[in-house]
Amino acid sequence: MVRSMTGYGDASAQVDGVHYFVEVRALNNKYFKATIRLADAIQGLEAEMESRLRERISRGTVTVTARVQDASEAAAYEINVKALHRYIEQLSHLPQASAGSVAIDIASLLTLPGVLQPPANEEDVLDRSRKAFLPLLDRAVSALLAMREREGKVLVADLRSHQALIAERLALIAERAPGVIADYETRLRTRIDTLLREAGAKVEAGDLIREIAVYAERTDIAEEIKRLSAHLDQFGDLIGAVDGKPVGRTLDFLTQEMLREANTIASKSPDATISRATVEMKGAIDRIKEQAANLE
Repeated sequence: MVRSMTGYGDASAQVDGVHYFVEVRALNNKYFKATIRLADAIQGLEAEMESRLRERISRGTVTVTARVQDASEAAAYEINVKALHRYIEQLSHLPQASAGSVAIDIASLLTLPGVLQPPANEEDVLDRSRKAFLPLLDRAVSALLAMREREGKVLVADLRSHQALIAERLALIAERAPGVIADYETRLRTRIDTLLREAGAKVEAGDLIREIAVYAERTDIAEEIKRLSAHLDQFGDLIGAVDGKPVGRTLDFLTQEMLREANTIASKSPDATISRATVEMKGAIDRIKEQAANLE
């Protein structure tokens, strides 16, 4: 299944009175790039989250935001009584204290370093967060991939329309190409006959055949038609694949090769009908290249 590179997914859960939420967004990028936004207490999960993302996403800029809201009594910070007493003791030794002019503000004391301690040690917080966040990340990524697949179907439909146009124009060119040589031979014979009559000269049949052969060699586009047709078949196989493998980069390279063959056809053939068909093919190839930049 071909997927686009843009998508969104989220997941949340309530565990022991704690609300966990994960959001995943993806945008276009030639390569994989992850930006993971976590609270300071759970920064240790960043590497694990990025590893899980890489297992399922090959291309795009992926932004993960993880939030936690603890409304339980366990979220309350513990007061370090010893540290608080030590601060009060130091304040009591100030000169102002002996004069009885020192007012102690409890709220200010609580902001001093070491007075308030987190409700649990870092390892416990990280362990609980890992058990909650990693499954949520998997669910959010699944939702993102589902959205990518839906958008991918729309893109594939558009790509198939361009593929059909190229195939149609290429068939026209293949049908028209043999007639180009015959037209040139007719025009050349007519022009030579006119000049010979006016000059009263004579031309050898071998010279005429040689001239036509040189022209035929110079304007032969059979190989280019064959290669472009093969590229078009490969293109159809790629956008019709169901294995879920990324195709964006391959399509980008393939469109470059398709455009190369179309340019060669345009430069080698002087026929107006073929030139018009080639211009239309190149326009469709350019649009495919633009859309390929949106595919994973």
